[in-house]
Amino acid sequence: MNKVLGYAPMVAEGGKAEVFLTAEDWHVVADTLFHMDTPREALPEAILEFSRSADGQTIEFKTKDLVIDVKMI
Repeated sequence: MNKVLGYAPMVAEGGKAEVFLTAEDWHVVADTLFHMDTPREALPEAILEFSRSADGQTIEFKTKDLVIDVKMI
C-alpha cells in the first residue's frame, strides 16, 4: 500500500489517480483490507478511507490530497 501511495502522486490528474497492480498484488491488498481483519492502525496513516467498487474490481483509497483507484492489470 505504501508503494501505491508513493506512486499515485506521479500519475495524478485533478485530484485522482489510477494505479494498476498485478492480479497477485491486487489480491494481497484486497485480502489485507477486506478479509484479514487487519487493524486500522496497521494501515498507512495516509489512507483516510478505503472501499471496494460495486463490481469488486477496483479498490479506492482516499487520502488528504487524492482519490486513488487501484485496479488490476
